[in-house]
Amino acid sequence: MYPATGLTKLDVAQYYEAISARMLPHVIGRPLTLVHCPTGLAGQCRYLRHGKAWGPSALRRVRIRERTKIGEYLVVESVQGLIALAQMDVLEIHTWNSDIAHVERPNRLVFDLDPGPAVAWRHIVEAARLLRKALAALGLASWVKTTGGAGLHVVVPLIPERDWTECLAFARAVAQKIERHDPARYTTMFRKEGRERKILIDYLRNNRTNTSIAAFSTRARADASISLPVRWTELRAHARPIGAGLIAALQRLVRRQGDPWRDYWTARQRLSTNAIRSLVDDT
Repeated sequence: MYPATGLTKLDVAQYYEAISARMLPHVIGRPLTLVHCPTGLAGQCRYLRHGKAWGPSALRRVRIRERTKIGEYLVVESVQGLIALAQMDVLEIHTWNSDIAHVERPNRLVFDLDPGPAVAWRHIVEAARLLRKALAALGLASWVKTTGGAGLHVVVPLIPERDWTECLAFARAVAQKIERHDPARYTTMFRKEGRERKILIDYLRNNRTNTSIAAFSTRARADASISLPVRWTELRAHARPIGAGLIAALQRLVRRQGDPWRDYWTARQRLSTNAIRSLVDDT
C-alpha cells in the first residue's frame, strides 16, 4: 500500500485493529467519504462517496437525501468495519459533521487551517491558538488535531440542535473575523494562487455533505501519515507533534497516558443565538 515505507494492507488493518478503541468514537455512526487506492499508492486513488453495492457486510449502508437524488453512504459501527475498510484498500476515512441519528443537525464544527507552502509551522500554531481564543470568547471550547498534512484542524463539539445553514454561517463568520484580524497572514479565499504565504481558514468543512479527515485515519501520502489528536499543550511552535506516521502513532499511544480529547466527549455546548447574530451581522 505504501511503497516508500513497505507498509502493506495487513499493516494498515492491524493498525486499525490496534487503534480502534481510540478511533471509533470519532467515526462511529457518521456517513463516510473514502479515498480508495486499489493498488496502493503505486497506482491511482479515487474518492468514493456513495456505497451502493460496494463494501462488505461489516459496514452499514444508509440512504441520505441529497440535492437531486438519494445517496447511499457507508457507516462504520465496529472495529470490524474499520478493518473492512482496510481490506477494501481504503487509505483515507473522511467523516460528516453529523451522525445518522441527527443527519441535519451537526454535532461539531471543523476549522481546517490550510497553509500555503511558504508558511512556517510556528505561524500555523499561532493561527490555531488565535482561533481557539476567538472561539473561547464566544463561549466555545475547542480541540486540535493534526491533519496528516501540513495543517491543523480545530474542532468544536456541539449539541446537535442547529441546522447546516446556521453552522456554516457561524463558521464562515468566525473565519472572516480572523481574516480581518490579520489579512496579510490569513485568508478565506480558496484559490491557491496568491496565498502562498497565507493560511486558508477553510470553513467549508461545515457544509452539508462536506467532510474532513477522521482522527487516527491514515492518509494516502508516501510517508503513511496520520491525523492525530493532540493536547493544546503539545502544540509547540518550534516542532511539529511527533508520531505523524502510522508506526510512530502506535508507539506514541503506548507511551501516552490518557486521551488528549478526554473532555471533548462530555462537552455540552451550543451555538447561542446572540453569538450567531453578532458574528454574522459583523460580517
